[in-house]
This record gives sequence, C-alpha cells and structure tokens, in this order.
Amino acid sequence: MIERSLVLLKPDAVKRGLSGRIIQRFEDAGFKVVGVKMVWVDENLARQHYFDLAERRGEKVLQVILKFITSGPVLALCLEGINAVENIRKMVGATEPKGAQPGTIRGDFAHISYADADQQDKAIENLIHASGNVQEAEKEIALWFKAHELHTYKSVHEAHTF
Repeated sequence: MIERSLVLLKPDAVKRGLSGRIIQRFEDAGFKVVGVKMVWVDENLARQHYFDLAERRGEKVLQVILKFITSGPVLALCLEGINAVENIRKMVGATEPKGAQPGTIRGDFAHISYADADQQDKAIENLIHASGNVQEAEKEIALWFKAHELHTYKSVHEAHTF
C-alpha cells in the first residue's frame, strides 16, 4: 500500500552535513520526496510535535528535547512509497543509536547511548525522526506541511515498481 511518512532530519544531522546522504538512502530504496523544507523549529511547533512526551517520559525529558530540536535547523521531509511508515522505520534503526544495527541510518551515523546523553544532560542526538504509524504520520504531516507544500508526481522508478 502506498503511504506517506514524516521524516525529520534533526539539527545534529543537518549540522554534520548528513542530509544529502540520508535522503539518498531513502530515494535509493524507492521512496519519493513529495515535500521538503528547512525549518528553524520554534518552541510552539516543537511542543505540538512532542505533545505527549512529558506524559510518556517526564517533563525533564521534554525540556531537554525542546532545547535540542530548537538548537538548529531541521529538514522536514514527506516521503511516499510502499509501506512507507514501516519500511522507513526499519531503515532509520533503533531510537537509541547505540543499539541500532549497522546498515541503518542511526547504526551507521550515530552511536550515542541514553546513558551518555543523560550524563551530559542533553538529548540523545539520534539524527532523525520517522512517524511511528500511519495515523501518526497523517497528523505529523499535517502539522509540518500545508497541503500546497505536498506534491504528486510520477517518478521514473514507479514504472518498475507498481
């Protein structure tokens, strides 16, 4: 099934110059970029995106994440493809980079652990966010993109995959 997913390249990915390499991985896997923009996230947008984080992980975690996500530009992507949500999450790897498998984005480019981040009193810099399920993807895409910022087009590869 063709789905869309939100992918955020967080400030650490942008500052390290990994954006192009990460996007290339998604395109190589057959995903189509249907929306893209660079955003310097303000606290309001960050709170909307992480609306339930304090409830799930505590207020301290929320504050650390807010500080991190607003510390530099974020590249917001809307990717489209077959089973996009599940397949993109597989490509991204485990949330904690230390446990991410080699070959995943986090496994190849990030190695920090929760313990290291806690010791330094900072967010875990794990490069990337990807929607967790289809419903979450729909909500997140609507939060980060206006309808006119999303595009429909046929890629050359679609002739070979659909």
